[in-house]
Order: sequence, then structure tokens, then C-alpha cells
Amino acid sequence: MLGGLGGYIIYIALLMIIPIWAQSKVKKTYKKYSKKATSSQMTGAEVARKILNDNGIFDVNIEVTKGVLSDHYDPSKKVLRLSKDIYYGQSMASSAIAAHEVGHAIQDAQDYAFLRFRHALVPAASMGSKMSFFLIFAGIIFTMPNMLLFGIIFMSAAVLFQLVTLPVEFDASNRAMGQLVSTGVIRNNEERETKKVLNAAALTYVAAAMVALAELIRFVLIYAASSE
Repeated sequence: MLGGLGGYIIYIALLMIIPIWAQSKVKKTYKKYSKKATSSQMTGAEVARKILNDNGIFDVNIEVTKGVLSDHYDPSKKVLRLSKDIYYGQSMASSAIAAHEVGHAIQDAQDYAFLRFRHALVPAASMGSKMSFFLIFAGIIFTMPNMLLFGIIFMSAAVLFQLVTLPVEFDASNRAMGQLVSTGVIRNNEERETKKVLNAAALTYVAAAMVALAELIRFVLIYAASSE
């Protein structure tokens, strides 16, 4: 009993520690490279506009948004939103993050398959996130395997969304790196440090996917045990 409880506590601790560690890594890397200017001294907004123009994308607007590291591309409105520090910053972090978000705009313009798939999953993933835990815990508490199964199905949609997000984000980072080099925003001696920013950002998505998948597997095992 104690061993089982101890294992469960360790499992829950890992689910909490992994995302916290990933976020800490991102913030630490961002803080470090937000103080290092690129040789081009272009702002994040200038970097984004240059890459968009060089790729023949002229229908995407660039706006300042509130928050820290709240940068994102909105495909429905064709808007690239950059946080204030990224929009006006001339650092390696600003260039890397701005270029990454432009990577999503390029994916959109080129009809990238995984991006389309992720967009298609949004309704199911949203419903899955809202309904899954209610159904799962109700199924466990009231010993109703069918309700537990429905909860697992709903959760699967949300987990699939997290997994599909990984190739989308990695591809955007690869595109960003290529664009930063080809456009001359960064020089050869700046590539390694810029990659560190992009890799750190990717950790948050990997951590989220790992946690979501681990949770799903745990509930599948609970369902399998309850059905025996």
C-alpha cells in the first residue's frame, strides 16, 4: 500500500516538475539572450516583416500584444502578434521568437498539412479538455467503466492535439532558423545562440505533450483494471 502510494506521489510530482522545469528553462534562456543584440540590430517587428516580404506574404499584419512571451500567429485574422519586448527588441531572443511566429505564417501560406490538421482538431480538443476530467473522475468515483471510457476518448482528442503540435512547432523553428540565416538577420557566429532560444521554447511543447500522454496512459490502465 505504501509502495503504491509512494509511486503515485512520485508520478504526480513528475507531472508538476516537468512543466515547471521547461518553463524555467525558457525564461532563463530568454532572459540571457534578450540582452544580446544581433549584428543586424533589427527589431523583432522588422525581422518579421522582412521574412514575410521575402516569402511573398503581404497580407499578414504585425501587432503589439500584451504580456510576456505571449507571441503568436492568428491564422483566422492573418495577424502576427508580438509582445512588446519582442516587437521593439533588437536581441537574439527577439529575432528568434519573431522568426518562429513568422514560421507559422509561412506554414499557413503554404498549406502545411500538420498545421491544417491541428486547426481541424481545435473543436474536439477544446471539448475534450473541458469534459474529460469530469467524465473520468465521475467514472472512477461511481465505478462506471463506460463513463470512464467516454472520458478517456474525450481526453484522447486533447492529447492528439498536443502531439500534433510538436511537428508544427519544430517545423516553425526550423523555418525560422533558415530564414534568419538566409536573410542575413544573424551571422554564422550567432546561429548557435539563436538555436538555444528556439530549442528552449520547444521544450514547453514537449513537456506538455509528455504530461498529457502520461495522464492518458494512466487512465487507460485504470480503465483496463476496472474492466477485468
